[in-house]
This record gives sequence, structure tokens and C-alpha cells, in this order.
Amino acid sequence: MKISTKGRYGLTIMIELAKNDGNGPVSLKTIAQDNDLSEHYLEQLVGPLRNASLVKSVRGAYGGYNLARPASEITAGDIIRVLEGPITPVEGIENEEPAKQALWMRVRDAVKNVLDTTTLEDLKNHGDDDSQEPYMFYI
Repeated sequence: MKISTKGRYGLTIMIELAKNDGNGPVSLKTIAQDNDLSEHYLEQLVGPLRNASLVKSVRGAYGGYNLARPASEITAGDIIRVLEGPITPVEGIENEEPAKQALWMRVRDAVKNVLDTTTLEDLKNHGDDDSQEPYMFYI
């Protein structure tokens, strides 16, 4: 499974909102500038996140976006599914021979487990403690 820029940038938006939670809304312009990303592209991503009730918009001169729920209640899996669709490493595994089907299901379940047990709270706090090692995933 390959996560596209939609998923990667969507995670960036959500982590930035989590880092600023409680400090008022954050504009996409600020997120784009801080992360050297296209504001126009971020605008395309925030719509599905808003429709999925992961973010809420605030209108006005000092408007922007806030998390719709606490960072501890939003997982990386929630975000990836909204922007990328179902988590499947291989299409059509139901047509594979049983041994390969079992392998692909184990890979899928491992990826789902990582995404569904990693919250925005985890991601926003990661790196705050210099003793923490970067996330390393081995499949």
C-alpha cells in the first residue's frame, strides 16, 4: 500500500491543527507556508476532512480550521481512510490462492493496527521528548 500526497498532506494538516489546538483556528495559508506546501492543494483536502467531521471551519478575518474532536480521539486511520479510501495492500485478494490471501490479510491487518492505534495526540507529541526514537515500522 502506498500512501499518496493526499494522505500525507492530510496528516500534516491534522497534526498542525492538533499542535495548535486551544489557540484558535489555524489558516490553511499558515499550514501551507510552515510546511512548504500548496495552499490550493490543502484546500482540496480539507473539504473531505470537514465532511467526515474531523475538522470544523471558522469563518471571518481570523478564521481557519480547528479539530472537531480531541486529538486523542482521532486516529491516523481515520484520516487515511477519508482521503485514500479503504486500507488494502493488494486489490482482489479474494481471487488469490489461500496462502497468499492469508499473507495479504496479515499485511492489511498490521497496517490497520498501526494506523488505528496511532492518534493525533501521539503524532503531535512525538519528538517533543528528545529521548524518543522515530517511529520505525517493520512488516
